Amino acid sequence: MPKLKTHSGAAKRFKKTAGGKIKRGHAFTRHILTSKPSKRKRHLDTATLVDKADAPKIKRMIPY
Repeated sequence: MPKLKTHSGAAKRFKKTAGGKIKRGHAFTRHILTSKPSKRKRHLDTATLVDKADAPKIKRMIPY
């Protein structure tokens, strides 16, 4: 079977965990931050896991 190419856009946005799950960052963290509460900004800063329904598609994009 031939090698699979990694989707470079997905590789920049997602990382695989040791257990095979997909980690992602949050949106709404780039600008217009002065109007957002500190608690919201702090929670948006932490990474979270991709939803179970979206995981198979992303796993195909980042095979390695």
